[in-house]
Amino acid sequence: MSNIRDVHDEAATGLPLSLILLMASGAGLAVASLYYSQPMLGVLGGDIGASAQATGFVPTLTQLGYALGILLLAPLGDRFDRRRIILIKAAVLCAALLVAGASPGVGVLLVASLVVGVSATMAQDIVPAAATLAPEHSRGKVVGTVMTGLLLGILLSRVVSGFVAEHFGWRAMFLAAAASIALIGVAAWRGLPRFKPTTQLAYVRLIASLGHLWKRHADLRRASWAQGLLSVGFSAFWSTLAVMLHGEPFHLGAAAAGAFGLAGAAGALAAPIAGRLADRKGPELLTRLGAGLVVLSFAVMALAPWLPVQGQLALLVVAAIGFDLGIQATLIAHQTIVYGIDPGARSRLNAVLFTSMFIGMAVGSALGAVFLARWGWTAIIALATASSIAALAVRLWGASQATVGARLVR
Repeated sequence: MSNIRDVHDEAATGLPLSLILLMASGAGLAVASLYYSQPMLGVLGGDIGASAQATGFVPTLTQLGYALGILLLAPLGDRFDRRRIILIKAAVLCAALLVAGASPGVGVLLVASLVVGVSATMAQDIVPAAATLAPEHSRGKVVGTVMTGLLLGILLSRVVSGFVAEHFGWRAMFLAAAASIALIGVAAWRGLPRFKPTTQLAYVRLIASLGHLWKRHADLRRASWAQGLLSVGFSAFWSTLAVMLHGEPFHLGAAAAGAFGLAGAAGALAAPIAGRLADRKGPELLTRLGAGLVVLSFAVMALAPWLPVQGQLALLVVAAIGFDLGIQATLIAHQTIVYGIDPGARSRLNAVLFTSMFIGMAVGSALGAVFLARWGWTAIIALATASSIAALAVRLWGASQATVGARLVR
């Protein structure tokens, strides 16, 4: 029965199910490394004697490292064999996680966090690899499935790390993460095919070509701006949630804060559906629907002060499902748009899109810490709502420009 299912899946996608699952798992476990620290910050800070402000830089540096790694390293996937790049990054990421778990103080932890961010970009080598291997008719579905793994890694990482930190300590979480990356590295070494480079550009010219792609393609600019703005609210919410739940009126621990990732995971599971919709209906409509759902989900959280404690928690869960679903759908649609621009530059196009996304996340994390400290949780909701409205405006403006362009052509 399993063999029949594998044959059916390969016929539908053009790829073996085992290879798709390997890429989805690799992307998910790599990107999860960016988020393990977030629910553990309260426990971690007390253990190494660091202030809340100092520990707050752990997720910020990790996300900045990720953005830098995407910008400076991800384009190499067009120049060299992606399989080799993935294996090298897996080895570096494993080592960085081991150093983080053994950190004697916040200084070493911050340096390790930066390296974790840079090397976790192996996830951004896996995604364009999936797009390259998949035939055009099923590219949205395959990328959506791999992105499900990546997105579940983002969201479930908080659940796992909150539980592990509360029961076994924060160092155990980093050590377990290192072991998971080592296993993925071995599986990738055995299971991933080699990839033929699509350009012979020298490194400096390869990086410079990112600017040329940005100037040349309006679709790339709109996708990058919109996804970056959505990421501001996403990161501001998740990076401050644990601190907010720890205080009045909830008094919840790391495990409870991490469990909220299950709500977001429910939204992430819709990524393959979003991929199919992008294949069938076109990605433009999906970007607007997704961004609109994000706006609604963040805005409704403003009702929380008028609800009892249990009602506030329920509202947070429902809103987290909604905005995660909207952000995942929009991201899948943006990837479908971007990967269709130039097949020979997919790694570079992916680098531009995800650099924008993770700059947005780093900005959201930094602003979230400041807003929560100065003005409270209401300010976080206002920030997330405003940034998602701006993202929706970008998509609506893009739609109006496309309509005007079509009329001029006719």
